[in-house]
Amino acid sequence: GTRLRMELDRVPLWRGDHVSVSQLIEDFARYLYLPRLKSPAVLVEAVRDGVSLLTWEQEAFAYADGFDEAAGRYRGLRAGQQVAIATEAPQGLVVKPEAAKRQMDTAGPPGPPSHGGGTVEGPTGAGPVTGPRPPAPSRLPTRFHGTVSLDPVRAGAEAGRIAQEILTHLVNVPGARVQVILEIEAVAPEGVPENVVRTVTENARTLRFRSHGFERE
Repeated sequence: GTRLRMELDRVPLWRGDHVSVSQLIEDFARYLYLPRLKSPAVLVEAVRDGVSLLTWEQEAFAYADGFDEAAGRYRGLRAGQQVAIATEAPQGLVVKPEAAKRQMDTAGPPGPPSHGGGTVEGPTGAGPVTGPRPPAPSRLPTRFHGTVSLDPVRAGAEAGRIAQEILTHLVNVPGARVQVILEIEAVAPEGVPENVVRTVTENARTLRFRSHGFERE
């Protein structure tokens, strides 16, 4: 998914704020400067992977079933979750994160009904009826935070479970802004070999780490 996003931005392959999956399959089959794919299924899997990433805004993209020209909105817009895309004759659109976020931000839940004061209107002509003030609605929590340690050997599997059991629920809350920060700390008493330093540094740069570096004690 992240590699596909790089190609989408580099060429670019976007057609406005989105591009169809079928068009991307055609692009990768036609243009020699794009990576060669074993089959269209490879690209479909890359789309599935990118949409499921919790960091889809920074590193991947969103997915929609289609675009309503009249309303100017995407139908079936999803991101940060697993999506089912047919391998044979795939449909749907890969959507730029900025465009997807704009639509998601304007699709908040309806506001709660307003309540009056300590009186309610009786039948027509009867005047107000004095009664107890309606109970104020309970205030819902607006923020969640959590910290967890992962087994470095099984970090991928554990992160996937966290994504399924925690993050999927949070990103589906209308209007929620979810940020995931991965912090890595490694201490090697014997020192880190130069080839490892070079590889990790280059990969961290490619993966757009906000900050990274090695230190000498």
